[in-house]
Amino acid sequence: MSLLVGLVLRIMVVVALCVSGATAWMVLEVHRGIHDEAVGSADRVVREAQELAWRELTWRGSTGRYAKYAFPDWRSSHTLRFISPGNCVALTWEGEATQTQCSGLETAGGPAPAWFEALHRRLLGPTEPVRRSITLNRREAGTVVATADPGAMVRQVWRQVRVLVGTALAMAVCIALLATLVIGWTLRPAARITRVLARLERGDLAARLPRLRSSEFARIARAVNALGDGLERNTAERKALTQRLFQVQEEERRVLARELHDEFGQCLTATGALAAAIEAGATDRPDLYEDARAISRTIQQMMQTLREALAHLRPPDLEEFGLHRALQRLIATWRRREAPSIKLAFDGDLGAVPDPVALSLYRVVQECLTNAVRHGRPTDIGVHLGVSAGVATVVVHDDGGGVLADTDRAEGHGLLGMRERVEALGGRLCIGSTGNGLRIEAVIPIVGHDLNGSMPTPALPVYRGAIERDVTSPNLERVAA
Repeated sequence: MSLLVGLVLRIMVVVALCVSGATAWMVLEVHRGIHDEAVGSADRVVREAQELAWRELTWRGSTGRYAKYAFPDWRSSHTLRFISPGNCVALTWEGEATQTQCSGLETAGGPAPAWFEALHRRLLGPTEPVRRSITLNRREAGTVVATADPGAMVRQVWRQVRVLVGTALAMAVCIALLATLVIGWTLRPAARITRVLARLERGDLAARLPRLRSSEFARIARAVNALGDGLERNTAERKALTQRLFQVQEEERRVLARELHDEFGQCLTATGALAAAIEAGATDRPDLYEDARAISRTIQQMMQTLREALAHLRPPDLEEFGLHRALQRLIATWRRREAPSIKLAFDGDLGAVPDPVALSLYRVVQECLTNAVRHGRPTDIGVHLGVSAGVATVVVHDDGGGVLADTDRAEGHGLLGMRERVEALGGRLCIGSTGNGLRIEAVIPIVGHDLNGSMPTPALPVYRGAIERDVTSPNLERVAA
């Protein structure tokens, strides 16, 4: 649920509670007011009866059956003005029959619903009648009983509740609309903050927030901008460190390859010469002759293994003849091992690729071929290298049945090393599924590099976070750092 909807719903709940409290208070007040009207009706009838009785006795005397109290006709319209609407008044003179007069039993608005009437009766109960005495000549001459009509009382309460609830609903709608506008306008910076955070997550470390008016959002903006500055600084430092680590690694590989070639290779060559001499001079010793031949065969196998190790440590043709020749020789080496069918294709001017980028592309292809053969059973592997629009792209796909989800849980360091190597040069590494295998694509900018492998100006964003769908290449996913 969005913050705007949550705040509006909370406001509506508060309004509903206020309306409920106001309705309960109004019902109690109306109930109390009806009782007060009954009390007022009784008091007015008693006062008017006493005044008229004394006046009749004073001016007309006390003669006849009804002359002792001389009260006018109880049922005349004159008496209705003393009775509040919705009340009934019963007058009983001493020794006389009770006479009842009701005023305004039907109130405007129609009857109340049955459920409201039952609820009102259950919660408040009936109204107690109001009893008053009429005193003449210091003695009680009669009684007045005023009672609120139950039906009229409920109808009056219902009318008040209906007016209040209708007004409250109209106010609630207005409040909801105004609150949505005001809160939505107030929370506009939150959407901007979310967009900037999303850009930072996608790798756009240059995204920043402007100065915001609200002090709370301004503090958040400063924190987000500080986070972006820290990420940008740490990313640049990490790239520089990674680039330097790979440079040191390549230097160590060159030194190791030279030591193996100079020392170990010479030892193997000398041992092979001794084995050949023994073999030539042991024609009359069949046992020594066979041992010498076995030593020669072993030395040949060790020499072949050494040449392959030297090719892995230091590509023999990369510096002398370029990336094109080095990849061709790498593919030929794999074909001699009875590896799956490997197809190599080129597109663009490979001579424009700087040495650091060329070395990284070579290592990516080398690692992809190793992973494909080691972790799968491919029958066909394709390698395509292209250069266009200032970027170099290498794509390696196979039909070895690899699972895309397993690459994120892999315990080895091959994918991690490829990813760090590519991102250190400002590029990106994408891993996707081909249906029956995997497809790995590395894209590296070729501008801003020099022959010493210095840090380039990143031309492509470095993607990090969870694996994201690459919208530029179908069935590809960006591998996060």
